Amino acid sequence: MIRIRLKRVGRKKKPFYQLIVIDKRRSNNSKFIERIGYFNPLNTYKINNINTFKQRIKYWINLGASISCRVKKIIKF
Repeated sequence: MIRIRLKRVGRKKKPFYQLIVIDKRRSNNSKFIERIGYFNPLNTYKINNINTFKQRIKYWINLGASISCRVKKIIKF
């Protein structure tokens, strides 16, 4: 089962997240299939705090990938 979820990167107290496509059974720190965007929660301009490749998200959903709850809230899909 493939899943679209967040992977935390960045420094302490400065979170930065990557949207990744990964096997559901693997941990977030293991090798992922594809990086399809990023999310910066500390960006003061809330309009541009997320950058995704929406075509790639639709592609993976059509292949049967599920989306985590947090990612659903962020991308408002």
